[in-house]
Amino acid sequence: MGEARWVLLTALAAAIAAVVAFQVPFLPAAGAMLGVTAVAAFVPRRSASRRVRLSTQREMRRMWPGTGMKMTVDALPTPCFVADGRGITRYVNAQALAAYDGVKPGDPLSFSLRAPSLLEAFDRVCSTGDAERISWIEKVPTETWHEAHIAPIYMPGSNAQNRSHNLPDFILVVIQDLTENRRLERMRTDFVANASHELRTPLASLTGFIETLQGPARNDPEAQDRFLSIMLDQAERMRRLIDDILSLSRIELKAHVRPASVVDLSEIIRHTSDALSPLAKDLGVEIRIDLPETAVRLKGDRDELIQVVENLVENALKYGSIGNYVDVGLSAHPEDQDLAYWILSVRDYGEGIPSEHLPRLTERFYRVDVDSSRALKGTGLGLAIVKHILTRHRARLEIESEPGEGATFKVWLPALEKSDEPEQPATAQQD
Repeated sequence: MGEARWVLLTALAAAIAAVVAFQVPFLPAAGAMLGVTAVAAFVPRRSASRRVRLSTQREMRRMWPGTGMKMTVDALPTPCFVADGRGITRYVNAQALAAYDGVKPGDPLSFSLRAPSLLEAFDRVCSTGDAERISWIEKVPTETWHEAHIAPIYMPGSNAQNRSHNLPDFILVVIQDLTENRRLERMRTDFVANASHELRTPLASLTGFIETLQGPARNDPEAQDRFLSIMLDQAERMRRLIDDILSLSRIELKAHVRPASVVDLSEIIRHTSDALSPLAKDLGVEIRIDLPETAVRLKGDRDELIQVVENLVENALKYGSIGNYVDVGLSAHPEDQDLAYWILSVRDYGEGIPSEHLPRLTERFYRVDVDSSRALKGTGLGLAIVKHILTRHRARLEIESEPGEGATFKVWLPALEKSDEPEQPATAQQD
């Protein structure tokens, strides 16, 4: 009986102590007096209760990020995870939900982020309390580059003075996708390397012939005429390459500015066909044009659209010359009063292009056949220039080809909206 009374008294004292500690004023006065007496008799047990309570509060802080932390994480433009010191995901922002399927609070962080180097860095941050920045590459399904910043977070009230012996309350993991930056950097590196290579070849040729003219061919008029002709060709090759590089740079600088002037695409096609008629005659190819009877007006940069048509028709003449014809057409899509696009098509009847080369034709310096391209005075930048011009005009390029049946290049250009049509002058009414 005495033992049962002792247990009951102990339980009652603990309950009253909790009430007193949290200042809840709803107990009768007698109960309060009993609680005070019990607390005085069991001070060590009350201290133990406080330690348990503080430990529980710290655990709750670790389990449930505060509203301020959630708002901060939601404001970040990149995927962000908040995990506790045990590696359990406690909160994720909208970017993380969109980038990683199946992520949800309560699961281990390793369920969503599987990169071994990232998980190893997370463990180190938990144990040392030092922030880390790491990067890694994922090969599947495509090659992508990522960077993560992992930082510990100690909430107010935690033992910040001796953090080396305590797990952080939270770990913040911010992930940035570097794939586009790395690809652009690789493109720049490849561009410089390819441009240097393309310039080095004619430059070496020029240097060699100059040395020959200064030495063995100094007094040989026939050799001088032959060498000077070759040197002129090589200098022209360098000029074409430099012109294309500068043209590509100018187009890229204006890539974000959409053209505002209105041009006649039919006139541009006729102008370009007339300019290329001497080349077509030399190659024995006829340019056949099929254009609407009326003007085809759209928003565009006239000089840049001339470059587009010129590059496409010139390529068709050079690489499809065995077909004897190059067809240039312009049609509406859809064919009704509310036109969405004008389709410019350039078709040759040459050897065609193998399908494995089609996706890469617009890459800088990419050639299906390097020797034939250089023999035809190509720089490898023509279709890259076309692609960048069309991007600025909000247009797109489609390439269709079958080996032995020629190739067709289609350009989809947005039609002029009715609101952009120039106003017609009002005519005076006759009395």
